[in-house]
Amino acid sequence: MNTRVWIFLLLLFLSIFAKSQEIVNRKKSDSLDRKERVKNDSTQHISEVIIQSSRRNLKLNDGNVVMSVSGNKDFKTSINMLEVLRKTPNVTVDSEDGIFIGGRISPAIFIDGKPVVMSSQELQFYLRSLSPEMVESIEVNTNPSSKYDAEFKGIIDIRLKKKTNLGWKGNYNGNISINRFNYRENSLNLSYNTEKIAYNLQLGYNNGISTYRYNALQRQANTNIMRTSTFQNDENNVNNIQLGVDFRMNNKNRLGLNFRGNFREIDRNRDGSLYTTNKDETVLVFNTESENPTLYNQNNYGITTDYSFQDKNFKLSFLGNYLSVENKQKDDFINKDKPSSQLLSYWKSDLLNKITIYTSQIDISQKIENATFETGIKYSNSHTNNNIRYDTLTVNNQFVFDPTRSNQFSYKEKVFAGYLAYNQRFNKLQISAGLRFENTKSISDAITIDSVVSRNYLEWLPSFSANYGFNKDNEFSVSYSRKVTRPVFSQLNPFRFYFSPLNYWIGNPYLQPSFTSQFKTTYRYKNWVTSFTIGKEKDVMTRYPLYNPQTNVLEYLGTNLPYRNFAVLETNFPLKLAKWWNVNVQLSGFYNYEFRPYLDEVFALKIYNYEIRLNQVFTLPKGYTVNLFSNYESKTGNSLYIIKSRYTVDISLQKSWLDNKLNTKLSFNNIFDSYDQRLEFRHKQIMDNRFRHWWDSQRVIFSVSYQFGSSEYQKKDVQRTEEENRTR
Repeated sequence: MNTRVWIFLLLLFLSIFAKSQEIVNRKKSDSLDRKERVKNDSTQHISEVIIQSSRRNLKLNDGNVVMSVSGNKDFKTSINMLEVLRKTPNVTVDSEDGIFIGGRISPAIFIDGKPVVMSSQELQFYLRSLSPEMVESIEVNTNPSSKYDAEFKGIIDIRLKKKTNLGWKGNYNGNISINRFNYRENSLNLSYNTEKIAYNLQLGYNNGISTYRYNALQRQANTNIMRTSTFQNDENNVNNIQLGVDFRMNNKNRLGLNFRGNFREIDRNRDGSLYTTNKDETVLVFNTESENPTLYNQNNYGITTDYSFQDKNFKLSFLGNYLSVENKQKDDFINKDKPSSQLLSYWKSDLLNKITIYTSQIDISQKIENATFETGIKYSNSHTNNNIRYDTLTVNNQFVFDPTRSNQFSYKEKVFAGYLAYNQRFNKLQISAGLRFENTKSISDAITIDSVVSRNYLEWLPSFSANYGFNKDNEFSVSYSRKVTRPVFSQLNPFRFYFSPLNYWIGNPYLQPSFTSQFKTTYRYKNWVTSFTIGKEKDVMTRYPLYNPQTNVLEYLGTNLPYRNFAVLETNFPLKLAKWWNVNVQLSGFYNYEFRPYLDEVFALKIYNYEIRLNQVFTLPKGYTVNLFSNYESKTGNSLYIIKSRYTVDISLQKSWLDNKLNTKLSFNNIFDSYDQRLEFRHKQIMDNRFRHWWDSQRVIFSVSYQFGSSEYQKKDVQRTEEENRTR
């Protein structure tokens, strides 16, 4: 869609909004009685467009946007919570269902105030199993205080609807996505509630095929021109089971136990071609094709113990977690000369990855009049062990161990943390302050290359926030926080992770943690919320490309950048253009400045970009609801790469049946198949590298949700720790 069209639509909506405010603020006629004045206050006519005050679907909590979900027309046609998050202000969900806030932060997901215990893929599965009708609200926290783990630079807290009736209740959610192939998602939730004990069982099964394409054009200065094309086909089978028991011993004590298992199998086929000529494109250097069949298995087991005691204004809680993750992956890398089908190379890999994590946490709070004092300690112990073996086919048609690619890597990390927090309200002013410490001890051992890196460091992480409510329609907040981000295990692992025989990335065990300091201000006028964030990140973790013209190998290496400055300006407001037409407008502007040494130069560019979203909801007769969602992302990037602009348009239809027990939804996502990602290397004197990622996000989805049973009791969900976020 043309950018000017977007700007025109935006200006149209802004002009309508401004005009409506002008009319609402006009002096009312003294001859109108009180009832008539209230009526005129809420409804004004502009030609044929009716502007009405919208239902208040959002508020601020300590400067964080809280958006209602159940009963919110903006989310009525959304199939699951991932779809809801795509339409939530300040939140972005990419083509691979990765969740981001502020344009760059991967947030922790909380359920009812506590983080959930799941891997990234399990989390996506869980969010797909939640329908909007099951969720009360979402809180988006882009500047968490020192009370939370230092790894949490952002938090999305999903509050489930509270249900307390005795007896049993069930819910089934089923979706089928249709593109080139079909993908099916099924989840069944059962609960049984007595006076003292609540039992919960969740079963899930997903099955289907997803596809991905990668195309690249690479021109190296004064050397070859390479064209890469890759097609990937994933057949997924996922089984999930969770069993929870919640003991309400008395009015003061509660104990929860949760056991879970997640079993995932992916049968992947990746086919690629590499067409290479000289720099004038007159001579064919080589034309190869590659096959990379992969069998991947992941088995997860977890146990969570959750205890709480509350007596008047005193509360104590304990949280314990155990997580075991085992990944197995077998690959074949087959490379042939395309014209002759002659075998050029063939190697196999066998990967075994095991991760175990233990965590325990105690939190205490005491309220004294208008002040609340909180303290807590946390200990975590994690160990990951990776062993990958490569075998290469020799001229004698024998597979022989390849020590140049094989490696064994072990990483151990212990973190001891604690915090003090204070919160008090003075009439319209609320102040919060906190101080957190985290002591990290880690050992990374690249056994094959005999390299050991040991670290022991202590960090102090303060936070502060103040919120002032002028009246029910106006409030202002300001906050500050300092955070630390440790490298995830895969970033430290010095293995080669192959995309193709000539393209791979390597982890770096010498990566340092990064530190972020940021300020945020937020202002709300009725349903119009505007926020501004500015900050600086030191020792930024990133990857950079390195090309070898002799071997034509392109590898991506991990490194720390000296620093990065950033700023984010976001605003969103709802409009009601008619009784049957609601619009939510979201505008975001981003600034990024990286100081990036690369090869023998330093690149430092100021990057500006913006994003526009329009979410339009049409309420039709006979209970039908239509949603039209459009999103435009301008050109962006970093000091090395340009990321081209892209857009998407989705349309969906919703209808409830059988006294709202049966809910059906039909969606057509990414109508114009326009949400691919295109990147281009900025500095052509070094390398002209252009590539495109495409995911099968254009799809038709049919969803059915059915509620049954005699109870409306809602289970307490499991929790997740910072360390489990980093097993990705």
